[in-house]
Amino acid sequence: MTQELINLRTYIQEGRYADALIIVDELEGMSKQAILRNIQAYLRILLIYLIKNQLEQRLTNSWVASIRNSLIEINKLNLKDNKNSYYINLTEWDIYIEDEIEVAVPDASVEVLNGIYNEFQLTEMVDKNQIIQTALKFLTLTYSYSVKELPAVVAETLTQLPGGEDWKAGRR
Repeated sequence: MTQELINLRTYIQEGRYADALIIVDELEGMSKQAILRNIQAYLRILLIYLIKNQLEQRLTNSWVASIRNSLIEINKLNLKDNKNSYYINLTEWDIYIEDEIEVAVPDASVEVLNGIYNEFQLTEMVDKNQIIQTALKFLTLTYSYSVKELPAVVAETLTQLPGGEDWKAGRR
């Protein structure tokens, strides 16, 4: 990116505005890709904890914090600077989730029940469609609620997951 900025300065100084605009487009593309990679990383964390919840049928404070924080970060990252549009529109999540779940399941094998299942076993055990639907339910919240409102709404939605009522009541 440093070379692109040097070239941009040079093109502007030389009055080569068409060349400068090409570099601006490249920089915008690089920025968008970096944001999408960050969103995907938080999406993977969300999926891992949803997988843990599905298979262990419980919630812990730590898992709740990871789910909540992932959604808050996705909310922040996904909203463009203009505050009117998103990098990933609500109707586009299926593609991202389907890609990330293929990585999340093997990663979750280390976490679920302290790693007693390998990634092959876990792949057979996980109901991916259910995980996808649950993830979409949570991601939808990021389009309706601000970062300030999101934690309370996520907490309430988490009570609907397996073990959610026990978590809410403080039972383990």
